[in-house]
Amino acid sequence: MRKPASAKPAKKATSGKKATAKPAEPAMDVAVGRRIRDLRRVRQFSLETVAARTELSIGFLSQIERGLSSPSLRVLATLADVFGVGIAALFGASPSADGASDQVVTRGLQRPELKLWRTGVSKQLLSPANADNKLNLFLVHLEPGGSTGDELYTHDGEEAGLVLEGEMMLTVDSETWSLKTGDSFRFASRRPHRFANPAQQAKAVVLWVNCVTGA
Repeated sequence: MRKPASAKPAKKATSGKKATAKPAEPAMDVAVGRRIRDLRRVRQFSLETVAARTELSIGFLSQIERGLSSPSLRVLATLADVFGVGIAALFGASPSADGASDQVVTRGLQRPELKLWRTGVSKQLLSPANADNKLNLFLVHLEPGGSTGDELYTHDGEEAGLVLEGEMMLTVDSETWSLKTGDSFRFASRRPHRFANPAQQAKAVVLWVNCVTGA
């Protein structure tokens, strides 16, 4: 009649759940790494050439290509400049070679996503995926505390956006602004910049446009 020990199985059930925490994240790194490797090979660049132009080590670049390292948005922007493409071209899905370059519409369920899960930043590509696109539209999600990092970065082009939800801290050059829902911005991407979500609990969502102006 005494069976108080029946509480133990419940504990095991909750600890079993933790084991399946984040299975998809390494797959995202692998997809981005393959896309970077494919672009490098299309441009016929060696790892040594890319390392010299980006000031990143060959070992780090190799780890990114193999999906062993999760690159920051700053690193991705630097690589995009070297390959002469916009950041949208580094999304996991490669553009198809069957004439889809004329695609006009992107369905809600077909959006490619670039998830920088280590930094709490994810970008959904709203415009059709094509490495030759000069203008790209994104939906950027910033998890609480998510940011592009402490270091300012630059890349080719111009960008603009509108905060749809939450709050975003935007730094351009030496000035920082707190942007809330309904606030918008525009600046040349060659100006050093960074952005972050200062909130501890609420996500921020930003409609973001990037336009590549270089060759």
